[in-house]
Amino acid sequence: MTNRYLPLYRKYRPQSFKDLIGQENIVKALTNAINLNKISHAYLLCGPRGTGKTTTARIIAKSLNCEKGPTLEPCGECPSCKDITNSTPIDVIEIDAASNRKVEDARNILEKIQFVPVNGRFKIYIIDEVHMLTTEAFNTLLKTLEEPPENVIFILATTEPHKVLDTIISRCQRFDFRRITTEDIVARLKYISEQENIKITEDALFTIARSSAGGMRDSLALLDQISVLDADKEITSDDVNDMLGRLSFETLFDISNAITTSDTQTAITLLDGVYNKGNEPFQIITNLIQYYRNLLVVKNCTDRKIAAELTQLSEAHILKLREQAENVEAEQILYIIERLSFYSKEIKETTNRYLWLELCIIELSSNVKYSSYSQLIERIERLESGITTNAEPNKAQTYPSAPPPLPPAFQTEKKQVIAQPKESMPQSLPKAEPAPVIAEAKESIQVEHSEPQEVHPPVVQKTEEPAPTVAQTTGNSTDLATAWQGILQNITSIPSRMFFYNLSRPVELSPDGITIAFMKDIFVKQAQDTNKNTPLKNAAMAYFGVSDINIHIKLADENDLANAAPKPSIEKLERKPAAQPQKTYNEKAEEEESIQLIKETLGTQNSTEKTSSEEKNHIPSNLSDQSKMVMELFNGKYID
Repeated sequence: MTNRYLPLYRKYRPQSFKDLIGQENIVKALTNAINLNKISHAYLLCGPRGTGKTTTARIIAKSLNCEKGPTLEPCGECPSCKDITNSTPIDVIEIDAASNRKVEDARNILEKIQFVPVNGRFKIYIIDEVHMLTTEAFNTLLKTLEEPPENVIFILATTEPHKVLDTIISRCQRFDFRRITTEDIVARLKYISEQENIKITEDALFTIARSSAGGMRDSLALLDQISVLDADKEITSDDVNDMLGRLSFETLFDISNAITTSDTQTAITLLDGVYNKGNEPFQIITNLIQYYRNLLVVKNCTDRKIAAELTQLSEAHILKLREQAENVEAEQILYIIERLSFYSKEIKETTNRYLWLELCIIELSSNVKYSSYSQLIERIERLESGITTNAEPNKAQTYPSAPPPLPPAFQTEKKQVIAQPKESMPQSLPKAEPAPVIAEAKESIQVEHSEPQEVHPPVVQKTEEPAPTVAQTTGNSTDLATAWQGILQNITSIPSRMFFYNLSRPVELSPDGITIAFMKDIFVKQAQDTNKNTPLKNAAMAYFGVSDINIHIKLADENDLANAAPKPSIEKLERKPAAQPQKTYNEKAEEEESIQLIKETLGTQNSTEKTSSEEKNHIPSNLSDQSKMVMELFNGKYID
């Protein structure tokens, strides 16, 4: 019976450190450790598949347990070396963590770890794919891995080191394996092809190396597979592409030309021919993404050597890509790659994959001519220049902070709302509801705040009487009453004017500040509100001719009542026409709230105060509560 065929990746597995390909730094570190007798108790080998992790672990075991060892060049003839080469060692235990991942398997290791080696110096545990162990299994090995017996060495190998516990990593010497370069893989494939008498072109070897993603095992497996195609014919890159189900460079070049020139019919025809040869839609779209990636690299790299290193393409292919890249912009290539990536996700999830592949090619060949950024920018600049030339200059819109002064007609209507002096009142008042009076007052307020037509700065007319000095306003009650009358006359809001006139008494009036006293806490709290005292502050600033003034609101005490100025006559208060400064929209809200405030505050007085007020102002008893409130507000004057 003939011997069983041995695959190439097993037959040509490196047996010493000098045979390792593409891991020079790791080889140097391990060889120096063996020469200096600084061998660690635990190693962690990380890296992509097929880069030599398990092979390196076996070489370490062979170097340490060889009869001539520890040595960098195992003899390969002693029983220990032969057992490791034939994968039948006694003292080197290889464990697949994917199938022995439970805590019971870890405990089994701990039970056998106490026994001494049989043939070699060390008992070496090689745990492959160690990241598959459970957390409990890791924790079981934790203490032993930190302080194993003197003759025990752990070598852990994994492709996903981020899944290994940090407590395990910290107890090992970590070595990260890198992907093997395409040149190193091609050189190794050439050597093996010569040894095995495989006829293959160098271009085909490069195709094999690029398809392995930096893994030597995958490259050797593909070379072994393709070596049986035809012993008499030289293997080309087309044979490799057919074996892998990949599109040839020429096919990808033709499809790309049809897309970039917006030749949809040619693109669909080429796609149909490729699909009928048995190529899967997902593989086709993946090849297109890689092709346009190479096209983008070639377009942005002026140095051919750098482009060849990045794309791993031959010189002839790079020249063809450079010629094609001159007719397409980088932004267009990025757009094509983005759409191909989108359709690759859709193709994975759909059942009718070829339909989505056709839609992808049709969209790219139809829309790629509209994705030119330079043309779009040029069109936008032309549009902007035309707009700038024909458009009128923008006029800054100014939004008024306060309504303009009322027209004279509206001011006349407002004067009609103000109550008449007591002398003009009739002796007998007809019974009527004052609701129209309040409605008419509110309408006049709304008229004041109608939509402004033009914006003018506020103009406040000063009173004809000169402003009193500080000494006059604080020392003499007569002067205090005069100043208080002037300030009240400058309050444009009728409800605010009557609020301060009826419910407050002046304590101090000067350009530096004014102090107003109220009889009740509820009035003090309401007057301290900014919306309430703003009309008073504006009137005081207008009266004293200052830009700012302090307002102090307090609760009246006995001294304030004793020294308070006499209440000014309502006739004098109404004789002087009020100034018409602009009102802010906050003042509009303040006027509306003041009406409700007066109504509520006057309603809180007890029945004794209400009766006294009615007797004082001669309010008929047959009036409604609302009529009495209005007459109280305007000092007994009824407005019809």
